[in-house]
Amino acid sequence: MLKLKNILTVLLFCSLFFAKGQSTNQNVTLTRILFVFDGSQSMHGRWESGAKIDIAQRLMTKMLDSLQSLNSNSFQLALRVYGHQKPVPPQDCNDTKLEVPFKDGNIPRIKQVIREIVPKGTTPIARSILQSANDFPECDHCRNIIILITDGVEACDEDPCAASILLQKKGVVLKPFVIGVGLDKGFEQTFKCVGNYFNAADEKAFKKVLNIVISQALDNTTAQINLLDQFGKASETDVPITFYHEVSGQANKQIVHTLNYRGNPDTIYLDPLVPYRMTVHSIPEKKIDGIEIHAGKHNQIGVKMPRGTLELKVNTRGATSDLQCIVRKHKSAEILHVQTFNTVQKYLSGRYDIEILTLPRYTQENLNIEPGKTTTIGVPPAGKVNFSATSPGYGSILLENGNELEWVTDLNPNSARQSLALQPGNYRVVYRSKTSKKSEYSIAKRFTVSSGSIAMVKLN
Repeated sequence: MLKLKNILTVLLFCSLFFAKGQSTNQNVTLTRILFVFDGSQSMHGRWESGAKIDIAQRLMTKMLDSLQSLNSNSFQLALRVYGHQKPVPPQDCNDTKLEVPFKDGNIPRIKQVIREIVPKGTTPIARSILQSANDFPECDHCRNIIILITDGVEACDEDPCAASILLQKKGVVLKPFVIGVGLDKGFEQTFKCVGNYFNAADEKAFKKVLNIVISQALDNTTAQINLLDQFGKASETDVPITFYHEVSGQANKQIVHTLNYRGNPDTIYLDPLVPYRMTVHSIPEKKIDGIEIHAGKHNQIGVKMPRGTLELKVNTRGATSDLQCIVRKHKSAEILHVQTFNTVQKYLSGRYDIEILTLPRYTQENLNIEPGKTTTIGVPPAGKVNFSATSPGYGSILLENGNELEWVTDLNPNSARQSLALQPGNYRVVYRSKTSKKSEYSIAKRFTVSSGSIAMVKLN
């Protein structure tokens, strides 16, 4: 079996490598671990080969010896202790103190302080967690982690769960670790809302748990995002994805999904201490909540999102490409996308309603975008119509649809000359000068529009 030193060496190498891969501006992510250590009176209690405090001091020192020998610049440590300054009774719920702040090369000092702890007081866990927020100096590229080591539950009628969630929501720390020293298994639910709980039921388990917690605190984990097509194959790709911290709501990581040279989803690195929610920025977006990344294994996250392609074409060479189309989900008023003509765009397979912003408007409801297929919508190029009058007036363009006339658009009442791009068809314009105060002076004219043509209509 590998020695602890060798295990931690490998983990720290991986941590440094992964941190470089996911940091911004080429800055290495610094992992900062704050030990919150129980120095309360109950740590005098008997536990297997000795008192809890003696066993905890000895095993913590061994673990710190292994970390010190690595001399890595990818992590820093600090130590906060509670219940060690004032005896009970009376109870002092402010008995919590940052004994050793974050600093390079401070492990000898941490070991010394741990060896000198004499348990005396109460167990102010919530207050210690809240005050830990001030223990982490400002840092742009840091992972802040709390490791709480305790043999008892909150004794000051405060809420450690609320304190932990508050710090996570503010983005101060990642999800903490809690190591229960000699606690009954029934306390697991008590601490589960505080952080990742590990039950050290005996001395051997405490040593093992320490190693596991340190390795998870320093390690990033591999993952791949499988965007599944209609056949359940991970073939969809080339779409942005955002990972959010589910508690704080902050964007934690952003990627553009890709397939590697073997055609498989590319491997990324995610922090196992972060509870994620993920948004795939497809049209429409796909959102997944409650993603847990398991340390020490290759995580796979599957998302069903078969997509098809919508191609919009103006059916002539040299036509303008500023024509746009509004895309909505079928029977929904919400606009999903505005797609420009002479482009292609992928959408999740399903039913959509489209509205093409021609004059007159072209609409199609219940358009089926099929997975793996391209749906093409083409419109003829518009014709240009120039309207001129002796003075500005009020008027509208009407489309002849059999015996019915359908409103298309209004003329600009403040201009005597204007141009409109209209789809091919037969139209009428109805116009009255602003200076005319009788409806009988209205003018109605018929005109025809052909693709690519230019027509002149005089309003007099």
